[in-house]
Amino acid sequence: MRYVKDKNTRKLKLVLVSLVLATLGIIATVFIGYRHILNKDADLISAITKKANMAIGKFHHTATRDGIKEWTLDARTAQVINAQNQAIFQDPTVIFFMKDNTQVYLTADHGILHTDSNDIEVSGNVVVKNENYRLTTEKLNYQHVQRIIFSRVPVKIVSASSQLTADSMSHDINANQTVFKGNIKGAFGEKILL
Repeated sequence: MRYVKDKNTRKLKLVLVSLVLATLGIIATVFIGYRHILNKDADLISAITKKANMAIGKFHHTATRDGIKEWTLDARTAQVINAQNQAIFQDPTVIFFMKDNTQVYLTADHGILHTDSNDIEVSGNVVVKNENYRLTTEKLNYQHVQRIIFSRVPVKIVSASSQLTADSMSHDINANQTVFKGNIKGAFGEKILL
């Protein structure tokens, strides 16, 4: 009986030693693999920084000046190109915050944010609207330092009682003044808001 007991004890010890060695082997493998993954992540981050290209989904950016929020930009996707100081967007939406606490909404198919200046270019089905007016065009620019929105291609502005078209326009957000140029045509009703 003692022989059987010693044999079972030896088998149990062998199984336990094997189990401990196998566990240590698995831990070593996981540790080495984890270190390898960390090195790959560091290499990936380094490569992204060198090429400076990055794709982002659901992009959001807020521009402030002296603690005052001037505008926000949201987009379905963004591609950041650091070498050109640009972020390129699909389906951008910009909300401009005015001094009188109203908001102006801009939507387009495509957009570019110049990350060094916060200037914006948008194109494709551009719509700018507030509570009274709706402007449509194919291209529009925003200069952040001057807070000027302008278009060098034809624009159309519609309100409840008027319609105006022009070859180009610019709007100074701070002064709340708009200038239209070239082939200006308009139809105005009785309730015009100036």
